[in-house]
Amino acid sequence: MTIKIVTDSTADLPPELAKEQDISVVPLYLRFGQEVFRDMVDMDQDEFYRRLTQGNIHPSTAQPSPQDFANVYKELGKEADGILSIHATGKLSGTYNSALRGKEVADVKCPIEVIDSEVITMGLGQLAIAANTLAKAGKNLQQIVKEVKQMIPTIHMMGLLDTLKFVSLGGRIGKLQAMLGSVLNIKPLIKIKDGVLAPAGRARSRAKGIDELYNFVKNTREIQDISVVYSTTLEEAKDLVHRLGEIYDEQKIKLARLGPVLGVHGGPGTLLVALREKG
Repeated sequence: MTIKIVTDSTADLPPELAKEQDISVVPLYLRFGQEVFRDMVDMDQDEFYRRLTQGNIHPSTAQPSPQDFANVYKELGKEADGILSIHATGKLSGTYNSALRGKEVADVKCPIEVIDSEVITMGLGQLAIAANTLAKAGKNLQQIVKEVKQMIPTIHMMGLLDTLKFVSLGGRIGKLQAMLGSVLNIKPLIKIKDGVLAPAGRARSRAKGIDELYNFVKNTREIQDISVVYSTTLEEAKDLVHRLGEIYDEQKIKLARLGPVLGVHGGPGTLLVALREKG
């Protein structure tokens, strides 16, 4: 039995990891004025963050079209017995709904299941990897769907932002609005709660913010998986991975980079941890 896993580019799966896992990644879109790019395909992260900080046009983002998903499903359906498509929280992106519509228009004989992960970045990536592991173990589509849905509440994330400027410009401020009053003097900590961004605290310095990320992991029991995600501070992210090695096997901690579509909202200096508890 062959079950294929599909996700979207907000999962921030490193390309080599997605290829190794045979996970299909459908890109979202990034727009700088009249220029349109496929996330993680037409523009690399270095070029994106350069344009984000030095350019005079703030980019916008858009979900894949239903036809984008239908095309992927049709191709995979040629050899699959089932397809599981797992996507970014529907409360922050229209990607999940677009995938549902893609399922409706795709002319595929095998069954397709679409799941709202209620998370983003490597929280979503971890679910896609776990789903693929279950598929490789011989589980059928409905078994995988059931187990992945049970995993969703075990995904926890905390992020450190250098500023709320980019979240505000991207229109994703929501419950973070209360932080704006003292944004110049603090480093905001955020989390994903019930599928939306929410404040997780404030740090008086970046170093103290990283300490909070470390403590977030340290205070979590029975960890199954950890990912560290950064936008522009690679060495800082590597240092955090090494530090987290005190808690979890350092060799198993995944290091990923925040892609352009999420980078629009997080901006330079974003550093976050995503983890999955044992269910």
